[in-house]
Amino acid sequence: MYQHQWVSGESILLPMGKAVCVGRNYADHAKELGNAVPESPLLFIKPASACVTLGESISLPRPNLHFETELALLIGAQLSAEHSENPMAAVTAVTLALDLTDRTQQDELKKKGHPWERAKAFDGALPLGAWLPVNQMPENLSDWGYTLELNGKPQQHGRVENMLFSIPDLLAEIVKDFRLEPGDVVLTGTPAGVGKLASGDKLEFAIEGTEWKQSSLVE
Repeated sequence: MYQHQWVSGESILLPMGKAVCVGRNYADHAKELGNAVPESPLLFIKPASACVTLGESISLPRPNLHFETELALLIGAQLSAEHSENPMAAVTAVTLALDLTDRTQQDELKKKGHPWERAKAFDGALPLGAWLPVNQMPENLSDWGYTLELNGKPQQHGRVENMLFSIPDLLAEIVKDFRLEPGDVVLTGTPAGVGKLASGDKLEFAIEGTEWKQSSLVE
């Protein structure tokens, strides 16, 4: 069972709750998949059972999966619609995550007008990295960014300033419908550059402006 963990290796004494995810929060990603740019956040949920540790190796739970690298937020205090004046105060840590997507199944579900959960919320669909305390991130939120290199080449580059919906606005929008509890995770969307994972791929992740780095090999 997945357990939140600090970059120091110590366990975080919070249960894994739900993961609230946002789709198409970068205009370039929406366009690369031929999707319309949304006028409001497109939200969906992954259950705790989807979460696994983003370790040195990644086992693919399905044969045809696409990676979507995302900045993830760990909620450390309850956040609700009634108490959302300063939503960033509820964020206790940051990491990178993979929103694994069965793209073939997702496309079929979208054509039928069905929900996406079977393509995005299956067991193992959310590898989460070790958590970096939020006070170790750059002071200005607009300076937050991250990168993914695939087999030694730049693949994805996300920056908060390029998001369609800012992190505070996104949190405030989420809690209109879903109260966030300590241990919940929020995924903030993926930039352009998503693609299919293959056995032998080497993924190198980094959070800009920090010492947080991680490498994973696809088995």
